[in-house]
Amino acid sequence: MSESSDTSTPENDSGSDHQWHKILEVDELAEGRVTTVHIGHRSYAVTNHEGNFGVLDNRCPHQGGPLGEGSIENGHLRCPWHGYDYDPTTGQPPPPFDDAPVCFATEVRDDGLYAALPNDPVRVRTTSDVMVETMVNWGVEAVFGMVGHSNLGVADAMREAEDRGDLRFFGIRHEGAAAFAADAFGKLTGRPGACFAIAGPGSTNLLTGLYDAKVDGAPVLAISGQVPSKSRGRGAFQDLDLSATFNDVAGYSQTLFPDSDHAEITSLACKTAIVGRQVGHLIVPDDVQIIASDAPAGAPEGRVGSRRIAPPEDVLEVAAKRLTEAEQPAFIVGAGARDDMAEIIALAEHVGAPVATTFKAKGQISDTHPLGCGVLGRSGTPIASWFMNESDLLVVFGASFSNHTGISDYKPIIQVDDDPMALGRFHSVEIPVHGNAAVTADMLRAAVPDGACGDRRPEVADRWRIWREEKANRRNDDQTGGLSAAAVFEALGNAVDPDAAMCVDVGNNAYSFGRYFEVTNQTVLMSGYLGSIGFAFPASMGAWAAVGDHRQVVSVSGDGGFGQYAMELSTVSKYNMNLTHVLLDNQELGKISKEQRSADVDVWQTSLHNPDFAAMAELFGVDAHRVDEPQQLSSALRSALDHQGPSLVTIRSDVALL
Repeated sequence: MSESSDTSTPENDSGSDHQWHKILEVDELAEGRVTTVHIGHRSYAVTNHEGNFGVLDNRCPHQGGPLGEGSIENGHLRCPWHGYDYDPTTGQPPPPFDDAPVCFATEVRDDGLYAALPNDPVRVRTTSDVMVETMVNWGVEAVFGMVGHSNLGVADAMREAEDRGDLRFFGIRHEGAAAFAADAFGKLTGRPGACFAIAGPGSTNLLTGLYDAKVDGAPVLAISGQVPSKSRGRGAFQDLDLSATFNDVAGYSQTLFPDSDHAEITSLACKTAIVGRQVGHLIVPDDVQIIASDAPAGAPEGRVGSRRIAPPEDVLEVAAKRLTEAEQPAFIVGAGARDDMAEIIALAEHVGAPVATTFKAKGQISDTHPLGCGVLGRSGTPIASWFMNESDLLVVFGASFSNHTGISDYKPIIQVDDDPMALGRFHSVEIPVHGNAAVTADMLRAAVPDGACGDRRPEVADRWRIWREEKANRRNDDQTGGLSAAAVFEALGNAVDPDAAMCVDVGNNAYSFGRYFEVTNQTVLMSGYLGSIGFAFPASMGAWAAVGDHRQVVSVSGDGGFGQYAMELSTVSKYNMNLTHVLLDNQELGKISKEQRSADVDVWQTSLHNPDFAAMAELFGVDAHRVDEPQQLSSALRSALDHQGPSLVTIRSDVALL
């Protein structure tokens, strides 16, 4: 098979719709053999039978089988798919059949075999172009996915858009990684990340990452190819009811038909992602993707309103009075307040209240801020839990009250959220406030006297002093011969940029990151409510696509999580993604071992048989470092972070880790 055997300039017959192309050398194809030759966008079956050459359209008229992969048997060219026979040089089938592949004129010249081949057709705008242009108008700028037989029309429209500079496409090794990358892009930017797959298993592979986007409220657009319309529901190859499959995970999932309003349906999917903070999903049958269309693309103008909603005045008045009367209030912020922190911190400074975050909101207030208390809950610091326990009022912005965070339900609570369903979701709160967090914080600041709750900064500083002394004592803990979590995350904190985008996985590594890593102004992304192992590394690809030219991108995982998507090392290398992955390798699913011990059962099936991940990364062209001793840690991290391109730091870590 030849990618292009057109070794000379084609001869153009004036006014003709075909050109003469050199196909191959005369002695290049032996008697009785068949091959495939690609010229331009088309492929041809080339035969040599009894000293005569034939050049035929490569598609069998029956079901499109590749005739160039067939064979000559008993004087006939036999299609490899269903055994249909054709004359090798003329393409004519034996009687009584009359469906023949197109046959092209040939000439044997001194320098080779030539054929008169049709000119490539002029590309026409299609429904897929309408969809992709609409996506771009709604802010889609990066797509992660895999091109395949049932999404080629949409893929070609994306190629055109990439050629125009409108979007970037990243081909991944597993669709699960594509969904996590799109998920992280949406979490980091607030704009829709996009993932792309074929029908059947390609689309089902997206589901875990899309469920993560659903439960964490990340804007994601998913696009599924689908079998041709006439084959749907008939048990065709890879024919699944994708509408039913995605019904739970997607806030909006629609199949596009030939007479659909393709721009409008794409707009609604994008709007669902952005405004609803949900998954928008489009299912596009193969035949619908290539329908010619001159319809205008959709756009968001006039279709999205402001989220800056003020709370009712009477509710605000009650909340302000309650906050003014409190003597030891504490603020707790969740990921829902990610874009509102300037106003919340200004309010905290105004009244003198300490501020803790949920784990998902880690980094939304710096640990260097005089009122910052770190993370509350299972992944948290004793500082945050101290101030919650000592408080006489909790003011909670944009948090879900997850059981892992453990916000005390017996405390008086003012809860602020722009989602009315989030207010009092699990239990009653004293004052539920429906409003945008930033707007509400500004209004409370205007209504509450300056310094109403005293100055808690000395107490915050003292609690940090106590915790840092304890962390120093834990640095050299070494129960199993590996580096301690306190040592790893102190070194990482010293090495990483203060504004880095950081992706964290699931397991002991995540608990330790929440507890020991002190944030400055880093943005932290994680699989929050789903808690999906394997999130961090593919998420770092999405983070890099969003900010990689302007900010450092770092991901952290254990060996269990990294092993799930380790082949994406080839992806980060292919696109030279400037990111660093920090891998804590203890040869065990350490968190599961811990849970088995807590459940009073035997530790079973949690050991891991790992390769040398650093050596593996080097095979992919990734800068790699292996850390076995504490004195190697800082230099390895700094070298990897300074490297321009993908890098991996594998650290032999303590199984206990916490």
